[in-house]
Amino acid sequence: MLDEKNFTKYLSRHEIDAAIQVIAEQINRDYAGQELVLVGVLKGAVLFMSDLLRQIKVPTEIEFVRLSSYGKARTSSGTVTILKDIQADIRNKHVLIVEEIIDSGRTLKFLYERLKSAGPLSVEIVTLLDKSSKRVVDVPVKYIGRTIEDQFLVGYGLDLEEYSRNLPDIYYLKYPN
Repeated sequence: MLDEKNFTKYLSRHEIDAAIQVIAEQINRDYAGQELVLVGVLKGAVLFMSDLLRQIKVPTEIEFVRLSSYGKARTSSGTVTILKDIQADIRNKHVLIVEEIIDSGRTLKFLYERLKSAGPLSVEIVTLLDKSSKRVVDVPVKYIGRTIEDQFLVGYGLDLEEYSRNLPDIYYLKYPN
């Protein structure tokens, strides 16, 4: 349970579901008749990827990576470390990187370039939340659920020191004045 003095609901589960449905419809149109490999970025993208996967109608394989650039901090250090890599051979396959939120883009750019170098037919990026105002590197995000302001968010996969990922809604942290 969140302390309501410090957190306010930002997106309800219903709003999240509606955004995912729109994204899934676009993906289903774009990849009709093709196969797709979803690469989820652990840990935060698990819920988003699960809900998105349920709505994708094309043949789909799933993989996961775990990267670190935050540690326990609230801002990225800028140094990306691979903690878990994909196991599948993605050569000649369409790959869709699934991320729950994009801030600076550094970690995602690293992953995007790494996967592109493996010889897939294509690599695209899907995110539930895009904090484009915080972007410091260019990443080609094809599917975006919501473009958001610079706020610290928790819930629906987003965490505060590994807690609150399990909340069905997304909340923002109100910083004291």
